[in-house]
Amino acid sequence: MNLPLIERLVDRHLAAYCDPDATRRIAAVREVWNADGSLVDPPLQARGHQGIADQAATLLSQFPQHRFERSTAIDAHHQFVRYGWRLLDANGAGVLEGVDFAELDVDGKLLRVVGFFGAQPAAAA
Repeated sequence: MNLPLIERLVDRHLAAYCDPDATRRIAAVREVWNADGSLVDPPLQARGHQGIADQAATLLSQFPQHRFERSTAIDAHHQFVRYGWRLLDANGAGVLEGVDFAELDVDGKLLRVVGFFGAQPAAAA
């Protein structure tokens, strides 16, 4: 796996997801996502380029002028990737953080991303 390429793919996905310009957002989604890709977060899920771009628009309506950034290195093996992220407000303050687990297709595009919010809970005693 080419980690610099995967880093650019993930960073492009995160940037596209909070791009307020709908035309740029859908173009970026088409660039990094498989046409049948699926994005699943705790409150929402979407499939396909338009569905993913629409889900991003829903997020932007709730968090205008926010942006995502990757908060960890990329961990990857085979066609699977995980990375931490945080959502920042217009002033750069953290609003939410989490981790995504992604699957890439044979062409290196995102096929599936499953997100979790917050830190992983401790094991029960």
